[in-house]
Amino acid sequence: MSETRLEPGDRLPAGAHFGDSRRTRGRNAEPIGSRRGAAAAVLAACALVGACASAPERAGRPVGRASSTAAPAVTGVRIADLALELVGTPYRYGGEDPASGFDCSGLVYYTYRKNGVHVPRTSRQLFKAARKIALDDALRGDLVFFQDQAKLSHVGIYLGNGRFVHAPSSGSTVSVADVGVEYYQQHLVAVGRVLPN
Repeated sequence: MSETRLEPGDRLPAGAHFGDSRRTRGRNAEPIGSRRGAAAAVLAACALVGACASAPERAGRPVGRASSTAAPAVTGVRIADLALELVGTPYRYGGEDPASGFDCSGLVYYTYRKNGVHVPRTSRQLFKAARKIALDDALRGDLVFFQDQAKLSHVGIYLGNGRFVHAPSSGSTVSVADVGVEYYQQHLVAVGRVLPN
């Protein structure tokens, strides 16, 4: 079988899936399963250990679909842009504002709320509320969900071109990651849209 190479901005080839370790990232890049890919996978695994899936739930917060009067595409772009502005903000378990820090679902909650969209607070609630879509159909501002072993463990905000913004774990900061990293490929369980149609 020939090796498939992806360039920045490319979509996954037909028939490829996230567990396909034959893919590479970028021109003349090492295969994702290489030492560099393995190092990235180890860092990603460390980042998600103890991630925010079990962030404290708040009583009285609605669990369900998002509500907004703004156009979804424009709102999604604004959400993604705001999330990018927050890169470098410290991680804090249960955090949902830039002054004190964010956990993964707190970052989603804050960026959506600032754009007039009311969403659930925890990653599990967001997962339940999201309409599941294919990664190829994902737009800026959609959500990517990850699980470790048997439980949902993480959520990020999709930026396009396989990249997403997230608040990984204690000791880290809000950052941009790529679903092409082997760890994320293996743990991506869904892409979802909570913005209304």
